[in-house]
Amino acid sequence: MMTRSLDRETDCDNLLKSGSWYWSIEELVKPGTLHVLRCLCRGQFNNIRQCNTVKMADSPSSGSTDSSHQVEKGWGALKQHVLANKINAGLWATRVFTILFTIGYLIPVFGNSYNAYYKVLMSAAATSALRLHQRVPVVRLNMQFIEDLLMEDSCHYLLYSIIFLYVSPVTMVLIPVLLFAILHAASYSLALLDTLGQNSCWPARLMISLVEFQSSNILRLCGLCEIMILPLTIILVFSGRAGLLTPFVYYQFFKMRLSSRRNHFTRNTFHELRNALSLLSMRPSMPGVVRWLINVLLKITQQITPNPVPQ
Repeated sequence: MMTRSLDRETDCDNLLKSGSWYWSIEELVKPGTLHVLRCLCRGQFNNIRQCNTVKMADSPSSGSTDSSHQVEKGWGALKQHVLANKINAGLWATRVFTILFTIGYLIPVFGNSYNAYYKVLMSAAATSALRLHQRVPVVRLNMQFIEDLLMEDSCHYLLYSIIFLYVSPVTMVLIPVLLFAILHAASYSLALLDTLGQNSCWPARLMISLVEFQSSNILRLCGLCEIMILPLTIILVFSGRAGLLTPFVYYQFFKMRLSSRRNHFTRNTFHELRNALSLLSMRPSMPGVVRWLINVLLKITQQITPNPVPQ
């Protein structure tokens, strides 16, 4: 009997090693697989139960090891995140102030709307200055530094905020500032919520998802407002609500927006408007005077149309 048992064990081992069974190489090299198959051939089911018991006993320890490597969540983690990312947290705070002051301007419940308007522009200027410091941290006294500075979107909107600090309140001026603040504040708010926990504050996460889903439309609306403000500045000059230099300074801002490397929505919207006006002027039913005005406008805007900017 002892000899027959040994022969059976040897045949079982040879059968397993020959690959005659439908087991892949990966399964055979797994720890414990060869032992289980040997026990099946021998009829030693107690050994299989013992192996499974040991495996189940080992699983809690592995889970505790994995949990020890997990990142801590909660208010303490949020505090550490803010201390480690002070500039980003400051940008988020100034953007939230921009949103709150805009609400205070549109719904003057807690103060004067006139003061809230200029607080919006000042908080937007603070955001742009912080972002510009983050993008260009080292100051160099050469022309290349100035060129790099003028290519940054944060520099553009720092100039934008300064321009309209000296102009009477106009609601359309706040639209691009508000939309950019909502878009970027929502993006960073998601990172802050993640430090609190993956399932924390789901209504806020839902609102952030809606904002991010409409991000392209928000940026297109910002570009459209930037275009519409250009003729608006001329109207403001004639109405006595803006200085004589305001249209010229804003024109320089608008040219920089058309040449932006990171935000192409203003440039694309500008081209779409020009194409729409060109098609409108070609209609047979269009009056001659209106067609002439459209063609003059297209020739003027052709001079500020930038060349394609590499992304």
